[in-house]
Amino acid sequence: MAEIFKAYDIRGVFEADLTEDTAYRIGKAFVSLLNCKTVVIGRDMRISSPKLFDSLSKGITEQGADVIDIGLAITPMMYYAVSSFKYDSGIMITASHNPPEYNGFKLVTKEAFPVYDKDIQKIKELVGENKFKEVKKQGRIIKKDILGDYIDNSLKLVDVKECSLRIVVDTGNGMGGLVFPRFFEKLNCGVVPMYWELDGRFPNHAPDPLRPENLKEIIDKIKQEKADFGIAVDGDCDRMIFIDEDGGVIGGDLLTALVSEAVLKQHPNSRILYDLRSSWVVKEVIEKNNGTAVMCRVGHSFIKKQMRDEKAAFAGELAGHYYSKDVGYFEAPLLVLLYIIKLLTEKKKKLSELVEPLRKYFATGEINFEVKDKKKKMDELVEKYRKGAKDFSQIDGIRLEFEDWWFNVRPSNTEPLLRLNLEAKTKDLMEKKKKEIIWEISK
Repeated sequence: MAEIFKAYDIRGVFEADLTEDTAYRIGKAFVSLLNCKTVVIGRDMRISSPKLFDSLSKGITEQGADVIDIGLAITPMMYYAVSSFKYDSGIMITASHNPPEYNGFKLVTKEAFPVYDKDIQKIKELVGENKFKEVKKQGRIIKKDILGDYIDNSLKLVDVKECSLRIVVDTGNGMGGLVFPRFFEKLNCGVVPMYWELDGRFPNHAPDPLRPENLKEIIDKIKQEKADFGIAVDGDCDRMIFIDEDGGVIGGDLLTALVSEAVLKQHPNSRILYDLRSSWVVKEVIEKNNGTAVMCRVGHSFIKKQMRDEKAAFAGELAGHYYSKDVGYFEAPLLVLLYIIKLLTEKKKKLSELVEPLRKYFATGEINFEVKDKKKKMDELVEKYRKGAKDFSQIDGIRLEFEDWWFNVRPSNTEPLLRLNLEAKTKDLMEKKKKEIIWEISK
């Protein structure tokens, strides 16, 4: 059971790791820790989600809090409900991009601020002790439909006057299939649906758009339909990957740069966060458009906190998470889609044409290494490269920047892995430095 309590959420194989009894105890522990009176619960379409909802809700209501049941939902809908309707807390029942046998919980407190790290460990301790105070009055389960409100709120935040585009949308049988039919109906766009049927078995492909094998079908479909672009989302629809009209996959950093231009027109001179794995071009675009570019560490919990602290208007991650101040400092997939539609419509250019100027540099992509002593290896890299670097950061692992290249090595929170990202001004230099750093890490 202990293995299900991760740094950012609770997740494991249903019945093997995450049981109904554990879910019941987590419900009681959550209320006990936060002393909350209302808990919004949304759930994805996984086969185990109804059972987990029943057990989790039982624990929550027995501990005296009301459950606000928003039913089937994407994770940003749960955040929206907590934030917009001023509830005390929320839990999303989902395992995001994991295989169908998995499930889990994403937890937030007031204003949809993440419950993570030490607080998740406190929940783990309470679940293990299984000693909870008796309450005089049990809570209730109150149903609330927020889908229409959620969609309308996104549509009013970005003014898209017309949409003559044709867009392929692959939801992979995940929760995006709940939202996009209503969204596109109101937007009146041309849309080509792919796997919009909610099916927790994921019969067509895994709900992880970061894996190239899961994008093969949508790339073929975009070309076949002569579409303007396509999007693929993960199981709980808090992550979105864009593919241009030629089938080119657009990295989350380049998409962040593109959206930043539109955000800064709406929110001039704002701060925008980008994760430290991102291309140099992101900072360049933000500053060119009179924004303040702020590098941040990887991970939604850290980014959401830094956004609030610095009142940033927008933030983007390489993994396809995009966050907006306008929705409450949490993931805003519909907003990002609207910004891209607005850019394409106003500039009257193809998506590939907008992205091409951003492909200035050459990146390795993320490379993982199994390393037993992660700190020792990072210390060795710092000792070797620090002297020649013009900039050095330890906000997430180590990041050393030179005149013509940079690299970041950061430890995984959950596995004995070091993750390398490297970028250079020429392809030859990127390949040369890639081999060099790989050798240093592997020796």
